[in-house]
Amino acid sequence: MKNLEEPEKEAKDYNLVIKKSPKKFLEKLDDNNFDKIDDKILGLKSEPYPRNSKKLIGFDCYRVRVGDYRILYTVNAKEFNITILDINNRKDVYKKKK
Repeated sequence: MKNLEEPEKEAKDYNLVIKKSPKKFLEKLDDNNFDKIDDKILGLKSEPYPRNSKKLIGFDCYRVRVGDYRILYTVNAKEFNITILDINNRKDVYKKKK
């Protein structure tokens, strides 16, 4: 049973750091896709490992899908930081990482 006198602990939100390349990509997007990707990025602040995230083999980063786009990011749990490394179309996003 919950103790009603004891306040629940609030989960700490992570800080977002977005690199230069993903910022440029976001600026070029149409409003609809921008909103979807923006919502997903902001959701990472409270849930850095969402259900559809996947750790990439051979890299120290994760990816989440947003339609035909992929967001690549790293999580520093000790410092509560999430760094957005890249955002791009699914056919292009992994080319730079090889």
